[in-house]
Amino acid sequence: MWSRTKELYTDMIRRAVSLAQAGGHVLWPGQCLACKAPVLPSDDRLCEHCWQDLSKAVSADYCRRCGRDVSPYGIVAGKCGHCQDAKYPYDGVIRVGRYESTLRSLTLSLKFAERTEWAATLSGMLRQAVLARGMHAAFDCLVPVPLHWRRRLGRGFNQSHLLAKGLKLPHVPVSTDLVRIRNTEQQWNLKPPQRRRNVKGAFAVRKGHPFEGKTIALVDDITTSGATLAECAKVLKQAGAQKVVALVIAAANHD
Repeated sequence: MWSRTKELYTDMIRRAVSLAQAGGHVLWPGQCLACKAPVLPSDDRLCEHCWQDLSKAVSADYCRRCGRDVSPYGIVAGKCGHCQDAKYPYDGVIRVGRYESTLRSLTLSLKFAERTEWAATLSGMLRQAVLARGMHAAFDCLVPVPLHWRRRLGRGFNQSHLLAKGLKLPHVPVSTDLVRIRNTEQQWNLKPPQRRRNVKGAFAVRKGHPFEGKTIALVDDITTSGATLAECAKVLKQAGAQKVVALVIAAANHD
């Protein structure tokens, strides 16, 4: 008798909670994390418009050498017209999509608005991009682009490290042996030549690093001019890395 009464009581409480949650979503609907439009729980935190924009951003074709938007017909010998004569220290780019609209909003929310819950979603998308390229088995370790300790202390986290951990590639460890030894100016407001000068000599590897002869996946959130990726890749190769492939969430057209 008591067991049956307890079941009925539990079911009643469960129904009351469900009704309260449903009523709450009607009176106080959730907001789209990208544009603040009203959303329902079934929308998974983004409105329909933002999901469509996100789909467009991640479906664009791009150059696997530099990450720039390009038609498949614009690739010659594995390079687009913009990087035919360019020499990058890194050996290729795998990206989720273009640095625009919803993908841009989500990446910036993670980086500057402390929306660390987006790290799992974004790294999951990056994981799918890596698997689609079939390169996951080639990586010996994941190396997040490091923050200087002062910026890391102020922000509370390194978004690139969160993304690297969220990739969860089997048997591919995350290494923090690449460090930033100089607290550089923010890159976003600098022109390409200034960006290259800004990060020159800003990185180093720890003594006893594991990079000798390895294929490294260098993980970052955003690339624009490619200056940070290039400087990190250069240091990794000077430390003995055989190959460095950049994994990024969003790529803007390089200047």
